[in-house]
Amino acid sequence: MYTNPLFIASDHGGYQLKKRVIRYIENELKGKVEDLGPHEHVETDDYPDYVIPLAHKVVETQGRGIVICRNGVGVCIAVNKVKGIKCGIGYNIAAAESMMKDDNTNIISLAADHLSEDHAMAVVKKWLETEFSGEERHVRRLKKVEEIEK
Repeated sequence: MYTNPLFIASDHGGYQLKKRVIRYIENELKGKVEDLGPHEHVETDDYPDYVIPLAHKVVETQGRGIVICRNGVGVCIAVNKVKGIKCGIGYNIAAAESMMKDDNTNIISLAADHLSEDHAMAVVKKWLETEFSGEERHVRRLKKVEEIEK
């Protein structure tokens, strides 16, 4: 199980799945996750208010994060604007594994409207248990992407 700092945030559309993911990580995976909100369901909330602070925490702690909205795209776009973040959409288990092995993602985005709870838990588990391969070709490619942020 992943043991570095782990954070989670959503918007109203991902609120219920976020609560389920937290229970799964804490009760079944025996891990720790810090919930950065929202802490109640508010239909008019805006995901940047929660996921941008999460992205900054991930960078500051060299941890990982999980962000959730209805389709997973908005939160993914938002966190990728923060220097040092590499977020991909965890649309299935194979994608969760490859986004870690090949792309060294530090945030995974989940689509609450397009994943069953069981599938979302399997995606999160695979992502958390996978490490970056460190293969030269992936390191080289990621360095080219990091140059864009400078």
